[in-house]
Amino acid sequence: MSTSQEKPVESGVNYLNATYGIRSWLLTLDHKRIGLLYLGSITLMFFVGGMAAVLMRLHLTEPQGALFEPETYNKLFSTHGIIMVFFFLVPSIPATLGNFLIPLMIGARDVAFPKLNLMSWYIFITGAALALYATLSGGVDTGWTFYPPYSSLYSHTQVVAVALGVFVAGFSSILTGLNFIVTIHKMRAPGMTWFRLPLFIWAMYATSLIFVLGTPVIAITLFLLGMERILHVGIFDPSVGGDPLLFQHLFWFYSHPAVYIMILPGMGVVSELITAFSRKKIFGYAFVAFSSLSIAVISFVVWGHHMFVTGQSIYAGLVFSVLSFLVAIPSAVKVFNWTATLYKGSISYEAPMLYALGFIGLFTIGGLTGLFLAALATDVHLNGTYFIVAHFVMVGGAVMAYMGGLHFWWPKITGRLYPDLWARIAAAIIFIGFNLTFFPQFVLGYLGMPRRYAIYPAEFQVLNVMSSAGASILGIGYIIPLVYFIWSMRYGPPAGKNPWGAKGLEWTTQSPPLTQNFEEIPIVTEDAYNYASEAAHV
Repeated sequence: MSTSQEKPVESGVNYLNATYGIRSWLLTLDHKRIGLLYLGSITLMFFVGGMAAVLMRLHLTEPQGALFEPETYNKLFSTHGIIMVFFFLVPSIPATLGNFLIPLMIGARDVAFPKLNLMSWYIFITGAALALYATLSGGVDTGWTFYPPYSSLYSHTQVVAVALGVFVAGFSSILTGLNFIVTIHKMRAPGMTWFRLPLFIWAMYATSLIFVLGTPVIAITLFLLGMERILHVGIFDPSVGGDPLLFQHLFWFYSHPAVYIMILPGMGVVSELITAFSRKKIFGYAFVAFSSLSIAVISFVVWGHHMFVTGQSIYAGLVFSVLSFLVAIPSAVKVFNWTATLYKGSISYEAPMLYALGFIGLFTIGGLTGLFLAALATDVHLNGTYFIVAHFVMVGGAVMAYMGGLHFWWPKITGRLYPDLWARIAAAIIFIGFNLTFFPQFVLGYLGMPRRYAIYPAEFQVLNVMSSAGASILGIGYIIPLVYFIWSMRYGPPAGKNPWGAKGLEWTTQSPPLTQNFEEIPIVTEDAYNYASEAAHV
């Protein structure tokens, strides 16, 4: 597994053992420990949301429903969507890998505002606790989109508690994004110019811009929804002069950029993995870097493609359709450049690379099917069907990138290696599980099966059973890494500074890193991913 000549050395004092006790973790200002706090809490939310998904799929093995009443099923898919989107996918890579790696990658001691960083985790925990309380005390049945007037007038479930949980968690995202932007601007090591930054940093910078500019919109939207539900003011209720479509405009103005909050950090991770395991400098560095910023900017002007069937003007539909096709261009630039980087590279197929290749496949399929939904004519047929759910296989790509990033930087985080064979097996199981789960749903959507229904016509049963089998395989694929990661923390062999022979400042410090990251601030003298110099010395 090790590609460097360096002998692994057991670390002495590091950020994990510098201080002990629960208090030292709960009051820590170390960005690395805060990243691990996020990792634990986000993993918990992931398994809560994943359990809801598995129960949904088991219910749908029978046309008339195998397990639940329709009301319970509605609560299950709502819980799954809310937990997965707001409490896992949005914060997953930024809050865990972003917190851990950004200072290490730019040669800094910590983030710009360590106390703000810790506060953002406590805010996230508060929001997650509210959402879990609402789930356990009756749940919510509005779907993750909270559309009024059902959510504001007619639902008798815990709408306010869940909306408050998402509202509170939004402040965590805003503070995290603000912290990252200032850190990247002001705390880079000497010689770390903008065009020497790792592409993961560019992706996190673009994501942080969406956090800061977009999250306040969803926060105020859900606040207004709560006000209408509690005080019965007429913001979205048409019977007292409100406009339910106003909610959709505000909601999707954030929630479409939120798709790129989920996927942009994954793109940054994949850029790191592709170059490390093909031993080549990334093809077209500047294009990949600026494509991240392009995606962030364009994502704010495409929200209307979620509203093609709401009665908006045909001219608005045309404009949003064109803009939706436009946002595919920088995404395609990334896929092209990753492929060009792989071309004639010295590729090794360690577990992180398998996840990266899986990401490219799933993201490409998710992106291409998005073009069907960006076209006015096909969207009218596909809107509200399982095709929309299957299109979210792109989020499967985000999970692949998250898993790939964890496997790549796990030796740096813990100082220990995990069993590589088991990691490769898990990567293959997860990839197979994703495809078996979502490909039947493309066919179901094309045939017209509506999403969110608890029962369905008998002729759709075979495809639904295939999808449910895929979800079960996916669940097994996630449990395996959980087991060997926990095992590796105690029994894994020492990793050494750089088990992959990768480039980047984070690989120049010990594993696990010192509390202050570096013994002395590094001076950067070469461009990112300079594997050519390594080849010249061989």
